[in-house]
Amino acid sequence: MKLCVTGGGTGGHLMIAEAIVEAAVSDGHEVIFIGSKNGQDRKYFEHNSPFSYTYFLDTTGVVNQKGLGKFKALLKIFKAFLRSRKILKKHKIQATYSVGGFSAAPASFASLSLFIPLFIHEQNAVEGRLNGLLKRYAKSFVSAYDEHSPIQGYPVKEIFYKTAHLREELKTIIFLGGSHGAKAINDLALSVAWKLKKRGIAIIHQAGEADYERVKTEYEKLGVEAELYAFTKELPELINRADMAVSRSGASTLWELTTNGCPALFVPYPYAAGDHQYYNAKFIVDKNMGWCEREGEGLKTKLLRIIKEPQLGEKSEKLLEYAQKDVAQQMIKDVEAKI
Repeated sequence: MKLCVTGGGTGGHLMIAEAIVEAAVSDGHEVIFIGSKNGQDRKYFEHNSPFSYTYFLDTTGVVNQKGLGKFKALLKIFKAFLRSRKILKKHKIQATYSVGGFSAAPASFASLSLFIPLFIHEQNAVEGRLNGLLKRYAKSFVSAYDEHSPIQGYPVKEIFYKTAHLREELKTIIFLGGSHGAKAINDLALSVAWKLKKRGIAIIHQAGEADYERVKTEYEKLGVEAELYAFTKELPELINRADMAVSRSGASTLWELTTNGCPALFVPYPYAAGDHQYYNAKFIVDKNMGWCEREGEGLKTKLLRIIKEPQLGEKSEKLLEYAQKDVAQQMIKDVEAKI
């Protein structure tokens, strides 16, 4: 089978793309990628890519544009749509899997225009606008939050299953602000760093490139040693070493933590479209598998209360029981059956 994976813009979408290509290639399929010059698509897949071919087109998001900016964004998508048609024909693509994000639009519409079966994965608890528009035309619409989804669970890289284990004692905590970092989480980590040191709890911290130097300086002033990163692609290994996480609740990170059995205090990004990060976290919290607290004065108090009595074993066990294995493989089998 010749498959096209499209979408991206943020790390969350691109991690799903990684899981899909990993599963497809292991089954002997050829996979190409169509993404954007903007966003993080190039950072993930331009070098040492698991795809046989990668294409990065000049597209930007439409929703957040105003006036003339919206028109220019639509014009870019139309030009990318025409280019995508040529790419799909050139590689004789038999199916397209959209992982969402603005960069998914050109190849998704191009596939429909060429009568190439379209498959969609919705990563969030709140449906994205593009996915909502294309849902009725898709052969399958997969969502971990939808009980009617043909496949239950969320596709993550196989390493998170292989290294999954029960957490029972809080020895190491990891702070994750997402691919760009999060000042609120960085400030939270710094505010509790000394107390964590006194309790003998090690700190792993992904601060984001923009805030890295400030956070590094603050740790030095506090006299606290922290394993600090600006950006890293070694998150599977770092998460595996952690006993608990404090994290944004973007879908991919949320499900990677879930799959690996690592309980988390989720701090939703307050400006996410449709407040989807809150609803992502709520899905986990409602099942008593983690915690959630919005940014604000109560955040530090909540974290200190959790650290005092974490009940890691109970939550970690529930996460491991809930996590669905081989979701990406199931998605590929679903494509094979429906094309």
